[in-house]
Parts: sequence; structure tokens; C-alpha cells
Amino acid sequence: MENQKSNSSLKVVIAVLSLLLLGSLFYIYKLTTDTSNLETVVKSEKTKKENVLKDLEELKTTYDAAIAENTSMSDELIAEREKVVNLITQLEKSKGTVAELSKYRNQYNTLQVKMNSLMQEVEVLKKENQTLTTNLDSTKVVLEDTKNYTKTLVGQNEELTKTVEKASKLTISNLKTSAYKKRSSGKEIATEKASRADILKVSFTIAENAVAKTGDKQYYVQVIDSKNNVLGDKATATFGENSLTYSFITTVNYENKSVQVTENLPGKDFAKGTYFVNVFDKNELVSKTSFTLK
Repeated sequence: MENQKSNSSLKVVIAVLSLLLLGSLFYIYKLTTDTSNLETVVKSEKTKKENVLKDLEELKTTYDAAIAENTSMSDELIAEREKVVNLITQLEKSKGTVAELSKYRNQYNTLQVKMNSLMQEVEVLKKENQTLTTNLDSTKVVLEDTKNYTKTLVGQNEELTKTVEKASKLTISNLKTSAYKKRSSGKEIATEKASRADILKVSFTIAENAVAKTGDKQYYVQVIDSKNNVLGDKATATFGENSLTYSFITTVNYENKSVQVTENLPGKDFAKGTYFVNVFDKNELVSKTSFTLK
């Protein structure tokens, strides 16, 4: 009888222990499964967080490149980039829960749409700037060509002006000076003797010139005797820094045709020797000659 009771109690104990064992095994299984699921969720959330961070970093890189283009939109691009940087900072500090990741992903999508819009505007500006640069280069070429052409014209005009000035210069030729003795009757007799001479006759020809200016022309005539004395008026004319002592001035009405000029320089007690005669147009020597009195 006692053996039967012992066997019954043992069976009960074994049944209870079996139930406890089964319960423990089930708990361990569930705990393991839950832990595995949690690890999966954590890994998934971490991956999602890293993906969002990666997308945000790419967004920032795109803005950096666009800002480097230095367009007129730089200020707006910088402001949008700051929004991306702030979102990256917030995301890095977050726990990366599903709710947080969903919020940050939505904010990223909004920033992505804004960036796409700005990038399209940047591309339009870049094309416009390229067109402006091309047009500016073309304009520079045209301006440079015009500048060179103008220089050429100015050079040609200067040369033409010099040519005209040179061509309009009057030419003096046939400058001659002879001594004469004037008789009481008024007749003039040529002489080579200094003691007999009382007039020096200076003559020259102004050549015909169709492009020269017409009107009165003045020439300064300088006669220097053998003792280096200027004869006649001995007056002095000043031209800028230069001065000229002359014997007389002759004024001619020039009409583009050849003109013969003859002037008398009266005197007495002419010295023997060689005389020098110079004709000046203002301070420019235009003709010279010499003669000798015995």
C-alpha cells in the first residue's frame, strides 16, 4: 500500500517537473526569438538611418558643387545646404526609431524636391552665362578689331596729314643776289665792286602749288656781310624758343601760281668779301645762297 502511494507521488513530481521543463524550454525559445527579432529590427533601423544619412550627405555634396559654380543663386543654395547640414546633425543625434526615421525621410524628400528645382535653375543660369561669355568674347574680338582698324585709320590720317602738309609747303627756288649802282637818272647798273654798290637786289621764285593755302605769305630775308654783320633792319623776330635777326620782311600775295619776288636792300660802304643770303619761312630756312663783292 505504501509502495503504491510512493509511486503515485513520484509520478506527480515527475509530471510537474516535466511541465516546468517544457515551460522553461518554451520561455527560452520565445526569449531567443524575441531577441533575434529585436536584433533584426535594430539592424534594420540602423541601416535605414545610415541610408538616410548617406542620402543627406549626397544632397550636401550636390549643393557644395553648385555653390562652387559661383552663380547669382549662391545665397539661396547656401541657405538650402544649411538646412541639410542641420538635418544631418539632428539625425546623427537621434536614436533612429521608426518614427524618427520616417520624419527625417520625409524632410529629406522635401529637401530633395527643392534641390532638384534649384539645380534646374542653376543649369539654366550656367547656359545663359556661357552664352553671355561667348557673346562677350565675340564683342571683345570685334572691339579689338575696331580698335586696331581705328589705329590704322589714325595712322593713315596722320600720314596723310603729314603728306598734305609736306605737299602744301611752298618751294623757293632761283634765289639770287646781285649788287647795283643806282645813277641819278634812276637807272641801275650791275657791279661786283663793293665801293660802287649802293643796292643789293634779292630775288627768288615761289613755285606753283595747287594744294597750298592762298593769301599773304611772309618771308624773312637775312643778308650777312663778310664781317658777319646782318645788314638792313637788323630786327629780331621770336618763334617760340627761337629768335631770328633779319634784314627785311617781304610779303607776297600767293594764289597757287608761280610768283617772282624781287626786293632791294639799300646800303653804303659795303665791305669786300663773301656775303650770305638766307630766306626763312618763320624760323624755317627755305633757301640760301652767297655772292662776292670785290
